[in-house]
Amino acid sequence: MLITEIKPKEEFDIVLKDNLIIIICKGCKEIYLPVVDINNLINELKEKKIKFDTINVDYLCNHEYTKLRTINLKEKIDNADNILVFSCGVGVQVVSSYINKHVVAGCNTLYIHGFQGLTPFIINCEQCGQCFLNYTGGLCPITACSKSLLNGPCGGAKNGKCEIDPEKECGWEKIIDRLQKKNQIELLQIYQNPRKYSLK
Repeated sequence: MLITEIKPKEEFDIVLKDNLIIIICKGCKEIYLPVVDINNLINELKEKKIKFDTINVDYLCNHEYTKLRTINLKEKIDNADNILVFSCGVGVQVVSSYINKHVVAGCNTLYIHGFQGLTPFIINCEQCGQCFLNYTGGLCPITACSKSLLNGPCGGAKNGKCEIDPEKECGWEKIIDRLQKKNQIELLQIYQNPRKYSLK
């Protein structure tokens, strides 16, 4: 079992405007999703007459399936300005890897030794309870970086490889590259406070 909770609204309020796509992961019985909170948000958007589409997808953590869905929905996605995803951290990371737009996590994933999705060896979620994906282009700095740094690289990488594990690519070089491709490099200027380890 895995538990997610909706993020504080101020963390994704900036994308709650016209031309929004909301993607909701519906396929995993191992995850508790805050359905009531999500539906309340959707009803609020309807009341404000904000133009948006909702897409329900099974198993966002499945790379191949999500890739096919994004291809099939290409026209709709191309016309969107922002993508808001309600799933565990793995699902958000998979979606962000296929969509070159601002992909925003709507949930935090809470740590209870839970199910890690179908891609734990490719994409991992630390279940930290305070998802940072909205500031790092959809790549988790906690799992991608050997030191779990939140505010940029340590400076020790050589030829794109981590100084701790030479077999591993530098997570922060990947994050910076992703942000540049998404034209969101300015997000690096937002300071991230130290993690709240009491949530883990």
